[in-house]
Amino acid sequence: MQRDLDQLMATRNLDAIVVSGKVAGNSPLIYMLNGARMTQALLVKKRGETPYLIASPIEREEAAAAGYPVIINTRYDYGGLLKQHNGDVLAASVAYQAAIFADLGVTGRVGVYGNRDQGNAYLFLKALDAALPAVEIVGEMDPNLIAEARATKDAAEVARIREVGRRTAEVVRQTVAFLQGHAVGADETLRHATENRALTVGDAHAHIHQLIIRQGLDDAEGFIFAAGRDAAVPHNHGTPDMPLRLGETIIFDIYPREPNGYFFDMTRTFCLGYAPEAVTRLYRDVMDCVAHLRAALNAGEETRSYQRMACAFFESRGHPSIGSDPATLEGYVHGLGHGVGLDIHEAPSFFDYEGNTARLTPGYVFTLEPGLYYPEPGMGCRIEDTLWLDEDGAVCNLTAYPYDLVVPMQA
Repeated sequence: MQRDLDQLMATRNLDAIVVSGKVAGNSPLIYMLNGARMTQALLVKKRGETPYLIASPIEREEAAAAGYPVIINTRYDYGGLLKQHNGDVLAASVAYQAAIFADLGVTGRVGVYGNRDQGNAYLFLKALDAALPAVEIVGEMDPNLIAEARATKDAAEVARIREVGRRTAEVVRQTVAFLQGHAVGADETLRHATENRALTVGDAHAHIHQLIIRQGLDDAEGFIFAAGRDAAVPHNHGTPDMPLRLGETIIFDIYPREPNGYFFDMTRTFCLGYAPEAVTRLYRDVMDCVAHLRAALNAGEETRSYQRMACAFFESRGHPSIGSDPATLEGYVHGLGHGVGLDIHEAPSFFDYEGNTARLTPGYVFTLEPGLYYPEPGMGCRIEDTLWLDEDGAVCNLTAYPYDLVVPMQA
């Protein structure tokens, strides 16, 4: 949470941080702007002090909505610095940042965050570090300071995520109703309502896009609506011209967000009309794994331990897993879950790898998404909910949608 920033800075021995760049797609900066809708910004925070927000004159009132003291960037006269340095953008940019640091009394170890072209960032930060003897520019690998702060959510953030989840579940409900509203041909394919042809995965995709928009959401990362063999490869999004048939597994993994805000993530697997026996067994094993994992969730436990638990559970049911064979392409083939927030995948990670020291912490919002995949018989199954570990350490499911495998269809 933002209230933890000073403590996190102290842990890293940082005297100040800078978060900057264009706002669109820049989650660290969006996080710090508290909902202020800006195009570009530069935020400077000294440890133990209120941040300052440097903004252009045309965005001064929007910048004030972030709740920080605002400095209009003309104070540092970037145009004059460009003239002084004969149009050298790098030199002028370094002088501009140096002027901000001098004005705000920034010295010591300074962490830098936000999105910027890698080559641009390398040249700028290297030159800035060399130009300021009193400042040491500090970088870090993930999970960095901002990512660690973002991993725990306060009540207001959780309320926003829960609302996105409510709208997301409504998109799924309306998608199922759309499918149920189509007749079924003698060959068990769904028939298009107005055209003499089969209803396809592409038709479902187009309808889902519209439903997401009507809910006031943004499908910035897309979604997965995959049937048959596509459902047996975890990130196949679905072949548009594939007819929709009864009895085939459909994986619907949907992860929209507020416009430039918080994401939600849920997955359901279902069959239209009926489920073959092999699919029913697969579904039972996944649902049993979900129940097994949920019962074991406890604050303080290593997140990676739940990936090992999922692998062991599926192997006990006779399925291959990446726990024993990291190269397997069938059975359980992916990670168990991830944090959800301003990015669809953020801290904490549940991957079982050396260096993952994350432990379940009150405030985490995260997914659990065990699944099983068998490409040759063309069937896959994944169940995913977004969960919240509340301040008391209780697990709260933010996903209000049933787990029914079979979607009844009209005769």
